[in-house]
Amino acid sequence: MNIALLLSGGTGSRMGADIPKQYIMAGDRPICAYCMETLFVHPDIDAVQIVADPAWQETIVRCGERLPDPGLWKAKFGGFSLPGENRQLSIFHGLEDIRGYGDEGSYVLVHDAARPLLSAEQISSCLQGIVGHDGAMPVLPMKDTVYYSRDGRRVGKLLDRSTIFAGQAPEVFVLGRYYEANRRLLPDDILKINGSTEPAILAGLDIAMIPGDEGNFKVTTKADLERFCKMTAERERKK
Repeated sequence: MNIALLLSGGTGSRMGADIPKQYIMAGDRPICAYCMETLFVHPDIDAVQIVADPAWQETIVRCGERLPDPGLWKAKFGGFSLPGENRQLSIFHGLEDIRGYGDEGSYVLVHDAARPLLSAEQISSCLQGIVGHDGAMPVLPMKDTVYYSRDGRRVGKLLDRSTIFAGQAPEVFVLGRYYEANRRLLPDDILKINGSTEPAILAGLDIAMIPGDEGNFKVTTKADLERFCKMTAERERKK
């Protein structure tokens, strides 16, 4: 079983908006609706579990009911999970709920609602890339020269950029092994985790790297939002 875990519980504090960034309107729908549609429509995704604050769950339901095929919402929606104190605890809450209907060998694809430009091709690549591994994550090579600094004020040393990669979402994991990797970090260490793959690496799991997608950027700042809104408006004009 292939299950998507969509993280839509963040507050978007860096955006400085009145509402979480994933619910800001872009075109005729919230930002979160774009990747939601891609996940629900993808033929290899069997279920979608969504982390969301109760205050925004009705908004998500309305987005689901506006899918190209409304029947997909009823057929694939796995349920809502409550946000945690940080992103990784939100993931853990989602994993706990998914274990109620997915078996230990299921694949769980973790994605951020604030990454609206998820493509069907990237989903397929993740599901293909995990075969024979405990997980897979899309990465981008570093294009600029990379330096290390201990204090953030002076250059310490030059790093070999050919060995450094930027991780992206979605990341996909074997449910049972990834759940256990996260469970071991409770109750305090999980609050120190910054990236979805970090618990898997700490647990010694085998994580494959696959090519990422530069277009699949995360809406984090106002500039990101403006960029995405312009792209959305341009697409609408071309229809």
